[in-house]
Amino acid sequence: MFLKSFTNRLKTISTSIIKYKFTIPYWVRIATEKPKCLYYFGPFSSRTEAKAMQHGYVEDLIAEKAIGIGIKIQRYLPTQLTITEEESLVE
Repeated sequence: MFLKSFTNRLKTISTSIIKYKFTIPYWVRIATEKPKCLYYFGPFSSRTEAKAMQHGYVEDLIAEKAIGIGIKIQRYLPTQLTITEEESLVE
């Protein structure tokens, strides 16, 4: 499990380095209270690009009846794009 996770993270880092010229890309990180989930949308080459796209993701979550939506735009290297409460308890 550790080796698989490490390998996936290494692939993400390698892709980021090649695609974004040695910088970590921006991602839209959205946390919801109900359902208790964490979502990553991206990658984006700039904060401006990520911010312009966030509204569509939020609209989709609202349409799915998500409650307690929190948004952050930061540089990340996520290893999973969606993390549910059950998955976070396993790791």
